[in-house]
Amino acid sequence: MTRRGPFNGKRSGTLVLIALVVLAIALLSGGAGAESTGWPEACGNASPESATPRAHEAAAVPFPTEGGDLTVFAASSLTDAFEEIGDAIEADNPEVSVTFNFAGSQTLVTQLAEGATADVLATADAASMAMAADAQVVTGEPQVFAGNVVVLVVPATNPADITRVADLSRPGVKLVLAGPSVPAGRYAREAMCVVSMTAPLGWLEGLKGNVVSEEEDVRDVLAKVQLGEADAGLVYATDAQSAGDAVIAISLPDGAGPMVHYPIAAATDGDVALAAAFIRYVRSDEGAAILRAHGFLAP
Repeated sequence: MTRRGPFNGKRSGTLVLIALVVLAIALLSGGAGAESTGWPEACGNASPESATPRAHEAAAVPFPTEGGDLTVFAASSLTDAFEEIGDAIEADNPEVSVTFNFAGSQTLVTQLAEGATADVLATADAASMAMAADAQVVTGEPQVFAGNVVVLVVPATNPADITRVADLSRPGVKLVLAGPSVPAGRYAREAMCVVSMTAPLGWLEGLKGNVVSEEEDVRDVLAKVQLGEADAGLVYATDAQSAGDAVIAISLPDGAGPMVHYPIAAATDGDVALAAAFIRYVRSDEGAAILRAHGFLAP
């Protein structure tokens, strides 16, 4: 059975690397303060994704016969799919133990830069992976293994009677987003900026005024909506699927939602053989089938 756990261990690091990551996160969020909340300065100006999607591998590479403890840091939106992948790996390889640390991508990078130890890092955007590479906490070329899209979710009871994105600017609507430095939060803001280009004057300002909280990761956004603490939230389609009947998912207008790419790479100073085997499994037919079952798109 796969285990979740906080980041563990300490690796020698430098204040320079930590500062680099913090600075990169601040730049990514646009230096967001209480008033800007991380919205693109020129609304609709999406951050480019630099990772190149690759076809998945036909078969997984065998895990080392001696086994070992494998630690994977992964974006929170990968929770359900990766836990199933971890269970499958452990069932086929009894000597391998898989532990996951799920959090917002930027949090994972910061943890690694501060000395946490892991074997694999999987993020929800290329920008976070690039920060990890700059901080020298991953090694090798990242490989994109899955895609996703942003959707609007409302509680099953839909107390605010929200049926479309245009309703998000109505007075009194409680909207929750992931924070501006979190990939899901950045994708959501980019999507709303695109919608605003064809919306009535003042629509985006009304929407911004309805944001009641900014969460540390996309699963926290989903939880707020499920619990009825918000009238609506913007999450990934896979998160909406994981919630089942607890939420209603509403697609964004065509062309509004950016394609989300998930890159994966081996962590610096991790177990090279275990990392390679896990990455190859994720990109194999077996891994791709599990990811599809949880709603992820092909890279």
